[in-house]
Amino acid sequence: MKVINGKGAVMGRVAAYAAKELLKGEEISIINCEQMIITGSRKNITSEFEATRKRVGSAQGGPKVSRMPEQIVKRTVRGMLPNARMSGRGRNALKKIKCYVGIPKEFEKSKMIDMSEKKSKFITVKELGK
Repeated sequence: MKVINGKGAVMGRVAAYAAKELLKGEEISIINCEQMIITGSRKNITSEFEATRKRVGSAQGGPKVSRMPEQIVKRTVRGMLPNARMSGRGRNALKKIKCYVGIPKEFEKSKMIDMSEKKSKFITVKELGK
């Protein structure tokens, strides 16, 4: 099992790495999901996220987009897997990922993969979920 520390890491890069490892058959745990960053302008990111959340149609029951940081990260990883809803390969890979807010006690002493970077324009997943 690989443990990825999301503190200060770019969400897209972590998601791409996690998706690749999941397809190889690895089990992945991503901790500190709320401290991951999304690069780009804050205004653009929040407006796109809110537009996605408001797309829920009453007739279809549309896409339910969660505001919880761990669910935002998991949805990003799902988007990088091959059709996670229908194909067996993507669905099986998605079952092997766990996302956490903070550091659970079971992972405090384990070796973690650090993917943190310094960026100037960004928003954290925690701020996006508010």
